[in-house]
Amino acid sequence: MSGELDAAGTAIEGALVGAAVEPSHGDAGNNQTGACLNCGTSLNGPYCAACGQKAHVHRTLSAIWHDILHSVLHFDGKMWRTLPMLLLKPGELTRRYVHGERAKFVSPMALFLFSIFLMFAVFSFTGGPFQSGMPSNEGPFQVNLESEAEKLDAEIAKTQAQIKNPETPEAVKLGLRAKLNELKSDRNGVAFIQTGKPIYADANIRNSTTQGAKVSVLEGESTGVLWLDRIIRKGGEKMVSNPSLAFYKLQSNGYKFAWLLIPLSLPFVWLATLGVRGHHFYDHAVFTTYSISFMCLLFLVLAVLAKLGVPDNFLGMAFVLIPPVHLYRQLRHAYSLSRPSALIRLMILSFFIWMVLILFAMILLFLGMLG
Repeated sequence: MSGELDAAGTAIEGALVGAAVEPSHGDAGNNQTGACLNCGTSLNGPYCAACGQKAHVHRTLSAIWHDILHSVLHFDGKMWRTLPMLLLKPGELTRRYVHGERAKFVSPMALFLFSIFLMFAVFSFTGGPFQSGMPSNEGPFQVNLESEAEKLDAEIAKTQAQIKNPETPEAVKLGLRAKLNELKSDRNGVAFIQTGKPIYADANIRNSTTQGAKVSVLEGESTGVLWLDRIIRKGGEKMVSNPSLAFYKLQSNGYKFAWLLIPLSLPFVWLATLGVRGHHFYDHAVFTTYSISFMCLLFLVLAVLAKLGVPDNFLGMAFVLIPPVHLYRQLRHAYSLSRPSALIRLMILSFFIWMVLILFAMILLFLGMLG
């Protein structure tokens, strides 16, 4: 239950963070007179002309809940104008925002923050977009997992009984302890796939016959930088000794450092649009941020559909077909490209996207090694 509460809190936090970076302008209100309570400037409308604060401020407890609900559900009313454009006309949304229509739409960064937090919340509930939504006692994949878990549990119990047997020689017990450690590690892997949590906290892949000696990881490899070699080997030992925890850290860092996808993508978007005049890095940043936001929203929709029982082959087809079509439409209309030019640049950018994802994965891996 705590995971679901954390997910709900994360969704609300994302909306509040997004609303914090999103300027609340472009909405009508009642004209006010007098002085601004923030800076003292004379008022001639619903907002201060000097600092932008609303003329009418609330001091009631209900106003706090109104602000939270307003941030989560409305985003100052601009979310419902932005999402349809992002889905159906992403290139037009990008072009209009770049050329000055800012008050009508949620800004790229605010939408990105909201999408990342919301995706994290949805994944906390569903486990991800490609996990079957069937009950735990249905589906061949789940049945195979349960069968494997039963076999491992039986083998673990048998091995533990042999170790506890006083008639078992100590030399044999050493081998049994090593075998038990491997069985527990395998059982943790199955449990992590099923529930996201390991069962045996004391299980790792260290061999008991080494009497606690650390596993040597990448011992013969060297980057030529001593401090970097130490970090890589130490991090490798941590990942090998507890792969479940390492995977969790990679996943957690993926959410925390998702913003790195934007600066990593900018040079490649610039390369893919070489020869298109009249566009600057700001335009590429808007293009990139809206595009990543759409992908986050697509992932969370697929995760919800998977939870509802939609077949994985349908979800896989949607995952393969929707992103390139969306990217093509955004490229063509954001940069005013012809169809052939948009297709060529789409192929180039698709290749670059894989490079960005590899770089991002390497960064996450390095951060995981750091601890």
